[in-house]
Amino acid sequence: MVTRARREFERRFGEPPTHLVRSPGRVNLLGEHTDYNQGFVLPMAIDRGVKLVFRPSEDRCVTAHSLAVEDPVEIDLRRLTHGGPAWGEYLRGAAWTLAEEGLRPAGWRGVFTSDLPFGAGLSSSAALELAAAAAYAVAGALAWDPVAMAKRSQRAEREWVGVECGVMDPLVSALAVPGCALLIDCRSLATEAVPLPEEFVAIVLDTGTRRDLSSSAYNTRRRECEEAAQALGAGTLREVTLAQVERLEGIPRRRARHVVLENRRVQQAAEALRKGDGAALGRLMSFSHESLRDDFEVSTPALDAMAKVAVEQVGCVGARMTGAGFGGCAVAWVEREAASDFTREVLRRYHEETGLTAEAYGCRPVGGTELRVL
Repeated sequence: MVTRARREFERRFGEPPTHLVRSPGRVNLLGEHTDYNQGFVLPMAIDRGVKLVFRPSEDRCVTAHSLAVEDPVEIDLRRLTHGGPAWGEYLRGAAWTLAEEGLRPAGWRGVFTSDLPFGAGLSSSAALELAAAAAYAVAGALAWDPVAMAKRSQRAEREWVGVECGVMDPLVSALAVPGCALLIDCRSLATEAVPLPEEFVAIVLDTGTRRDLSSSAYNTRRRECEEAAQALGAGTLREVTLAQVERLEGIPRRRARHVVLENRRVQQAAEALRKGDGAALGRLMSFSHESLRDDFEVSTPALDAMAKVAVEQVGCVGARMTGAGFGGCAVAWVEREAASDFTREVLRRYHEETGLTAEAYGCRPVGGTELRVL
């Protein structure tokens, strides 16, 4: 992919790129819809992501092309406005957050390539924002602070793009450690690299369905969580106990119950992994899916079918939808020696039950965003 991107850069701009940035996607193993409730999450960065070859420019303009999208993005950094191809909003948002903090985003020219399916719940947007942030940092001689850049990426998505997301996606894309999941406390932003046992592999199962979070019920779920916390006199659902949740009724009760129990599941999983108990993670993942389906109501028939088919296969110790829901991917936690047979059988069974064609790929836990000189 990088070789093709470099050739495309030289074809379009008549000179070679000077830098390469790799920004990974992520699969969230456990802890869904807890990040914006200041709770706990357990994602891992995956060996699929966004790559950008670029060269700083002398003007304050950005010209970006993508190998996957026909329309290029042109940005005048002196007058940041919405418009143009939708994928360019993430590049504009990354520049806008820098300008809002009094930093001066500088121009660059670049070519993006990605093997992340867009809209599948694997954090393609955060990977794109962080890759752009790295280019702005190089072009403007700005310090690369991964936590600060992750917070800016979250702000870009919330205030520029319009999705009320949490900090999990950009933080793991920026800070991930090879071979580990990243336990994140979304209130303090404290992180812990938790080693993943090599005898298991995370297999992402793309249902072939897609969603757009800016037009989905994602923002509605966030408001429902805020209303549930307010009803209990709490700032966020992070502060709420299960006994308090039982005082609520209806939708507020279901939403709050998911968040409180999901935080508990994340902490239990991290403790099990510290002891080398990989099977426990799988069991907790399956409980998480049931909660997301029944209490948080963000699953879909396709995601439910995929999770069901997955756990019925030999070697799978747990499966759940991953990402915000409403479509996209599930993730299965599978014994490595059974992975090949599992993948073949789960795709066949899913197609039989739904008529949909899915994709599956094992994921290796990799490190966070990297920048290098070419």
